[in-house]
Amino acid sequence: MSESQTILVTGGAGYIGSTLTHELLARGHQVVVADVLLFGGESLLDLPSNPAFTFSKTDIADSGQVAELFARHRFDAVVHLASIVGDPACKAQPELAERTIWDGSRYLFESCEKHGVRRFLFASTCSNYGKKTSMDMLDEQAPLRPVSLYAELKVKFERYLLERSTPVDFTILRFASVYGLSLRPRFDLTINAFTRDAFLNGELEIYGPEGWRPYCHVSDIADAVVLVLESDRESVSGKTFNVGSNDQNYQKGVIADAVARQIPVKLTSVEKDEDPRDYLVNFDRISALGFEPRMHLDDGIEQIAGGLRDGLITDPYAVRYRNA
Repeated sequence: MSESQTILVTGGAGYIGSTLTHELLARGHQVVVADVLLFGGESLLDLPSNPAFTFSKTDIADSGQVAELFARHRFDAVVHLASIVGDPACKAQPELAERTIWDGSRYLFESCEKHGVRRFLFASTCSNYGKKTSMDMLDEQAPLRPVSLYAELKVKFERYLLERSTPVDFTILRFASVYGLSLRPRFDLTINAFTRDAFLNGELEIYGPEGWRPYCHVSDIADAVVLVLESDRESVSGKTFNVGSNDQNYQKGVIADAVARQIPVKLTSVEKDEDPRDYLVNFDRISALGFEPRMHLDDGIEQIAGGLRDGLITDPYAVRYRNA
């Protein structure tokens, strides 16, 4: 374990953020969570009594609130997860998406520069690669072809970081599509949604079953963030990492078949090219840093199905379990 740091986690009440916050605290770090609580704060209810934890209800799209946050705390590192996450959510609220992902990210980074924060991790997305033009696996040098406002805004801020002369050691993390249970569950994600629908309805309709995407369990995403935070600066500063694993590039049809091996379900495929995101991703760089996922597709399906079977989530179709 590395020496204790004081770490700001924006979006720390969210799907990935709540998992990461608990992991950082378990590893002995001081954690300040800044979140506007669009989806509530239940994922953090066990933490207020922890002396290493602080919560700040902060809207990163408000420069004044960001300034107040940095005036109150001294941070060693910032993990910037706060976002309007996903293509549907950004399409539904484009102005909020731009203010949050573009303006808010700049406010945070400029505050890091002003206050001498040493490290800044930016949560980006493999959706930046858009639609594949071959069966090659795309590494971090591959051309970016964003096909949604969400990816366009993430690419825009990536370029802002890469073109800026700055004393802050920043790292860009392009997350694979995430799955699995979190303290703030989501069921608008492919693997989670397929498992829910199969379990509750006994039927599953797959649109565009041939489409490829990379996937990674939410707990492994959190582990990767911790790994980067605790790595020596020279190995991660100014670099971009795809976060996932080569063996978890899946077609939708393969995911559906994996669900059917665990849950009795009638599968129906619909050949529609509705989702322009279709790509395979190479994760050798994060692997060379020492990242190895602990969870895989069958584990995630079993986890979601078990949570539903045990009644831990009583209404998985509720709006609070979706980002849009």
